[in-house]
Amino acid sequence: MPKSKYDTIYKDLKQKIEANDLPYQELLPSENALVQTYDCSRNTVRRAISRLVTDGYVQTMQGKGVRNIYRPTQQAAFTMGEIETFRESAVRNGRVPSTKVLLFTELTTDDQLAQKTSFPAGAPIYYIQRLHYLDQMPLIINHNYFLKDCVPGLTREIAETSIYRYLEQDLHMTIVNSRRVMTVEKITEIDESYLDLDPEEYNCMAVISSYTYNSDGIMFEFTQSRHRPDHFQFRDNAVRRV
Repeated sequence: MPKSKYDTIYKDLKQKIEANDLPYQELLPSENALVQTYDCSRNTVRRAISRLVTDGYVQTMQGKGVRNIYRPTQQAAFTMGEIETFRESAVRNGRVPSTKVLLFTELTTDDQLAQKTSFPAGAPIYYIQRLHYLDQMPLIINHNYFLKDCVPGLTREIAETSIYRYLEQDLHMTIVNSRRVMTVEKITEIDESYLDLDPEEYNCMAVISSYTYNSDGIMFEFTQSRHRPDHFQFRDNAVRRV
């Protein structure tokens, strides 16, 4: 079964659910109707629906059909979900994004940096500090480390728009998975300065450390994202397996 087919169906149904073209709590079109609409097999439709279930958009009900259970976030927040760019996440949450590059430089990993990033010692890397705004509010400071051999030609201008768009569209890289570690850490002077945080009100940050791999199995990116605690939300969909 070609991935592109079920992936296209998944994305189309997801877009319709998010746009409320398929209303909350209503049943999706029947499996037969979807097969006819997308001119595909039942297995392809079921694969797309299964992914929507995994992502928390729909619920299958035996003998009844597939119900839309998606609710958009109401909080003016950055919602952490699947692997996506800051811009993609902002659009998904109905927000207006912008990015300012605070620092763009090239480094060679020493032992200490290798331990922090999991890149090998002696590897040439890009180190980028970026400040992300949502609806003109500074929400996230990203500390990005990219393996230079995997990301040739990266520039400050690309970092201000979308690094992942450059990777996927210009370099034709396939980004496969990202291992994430979430922690709560004390704010730093950089956090306090750029995110307009009052240390008497907030003395901690939500921190996401991401180790991201391409289709060759190479970890090409380590990123530490530091989020305002009053505008951060993590979304997951847990399934109880008995």
